[in-house]
Amino acid sequence: MRDLIEAFRTVAPFVDALIVYLLIYRALLLIKGTRAVPMLIGLSTLVGLYFVSQDAFLGLATFNWLLEKFIGSLFLIVVVVFQADIRRALVAFGGAQFFSNFRSASEAQLLDELVKCAGLLAGQRVGALVVLERDAKLDQYMDDSVKLDARVSKELVYSLFVPERQNPLHDGAVVIRDGRVYAGGVFLPMSARAQVDRQLGTRHRAALGLSEETDAVVVVVSEERGEVSLAVDGRLERSLTSQALRDRLVELLMRKPPRAMSQARRSGAET
Repeated sequence: MRDLIEAFRTVAPFVDALIVYLLIYRALLLIKGTRAVPMLIGLSTLVGLYFVSQDAFLGLATFNWLLEKFIGSLFLIVVVVFQADIRRALVAFGGAQFFSNFRSASEAQLLDELVKCAGLLAGQRVGALVVLERDAKLDQYMDDSVKLDARVSKELVYSLFVPERQNPLHDGAVVIRDGRVYAGGVFLPMSARAQVDRQLGTRHRAALGLSEETDAVVVVVSEERGEVSLAVDGRLERSLTSQALRDRLVELLMRKPPRAMSQARRSGAET
């Protein structure tokens, strides 16, 4: 037993470093693509200025004193500013998803259903917004939505956008989380960019607005033109065919390595 303890003490520093690395890595993944990132950069900059302004470097006594008072309350500030992200991290940890990033074959079936539904909606000139959640959780946008938690099928998603007075959800977006239809009637933030094409309607502006603030992938179906677009990272990819839409969703959501994706595209082009 004593030999086992001594052996563990030998590797303990490496285990300790690995645990800290995984915690920091997963925490960064949780805030990736959210508004917490620029706030974290700002706080890190202030901490760096605190050390630089000390007597050993620039000697900015008054400025250093102000930063010292601010940093004294840094823990409280971090809790207040990042409360939503901390809550999300704790929920993910409690749900045993903190260290897992599992991707199953059922995702391919889910994407097939969404692509078929997008084609059906476009053919019928029915406007739609389908949000696929990635690392950044979208709870802050779903406070007034209708929670569904249903299996993804083209029939269900299509029915949520049928423009009838008896269907109050058709004006909002549908959010897909963990492979299931999580919520309907979700209202997304509009893009405030002045250079957005004026021909784009509110659905496209909402899709762009969410993709600017988070890492979500948003499928948009135009009611006027009957075209399918994809909003990701603040960019809008317009007039996608069903095959092009599926290829992009596979690339964005199933996380194939770039080399594997390029080989798949080459083989598809050769056939």
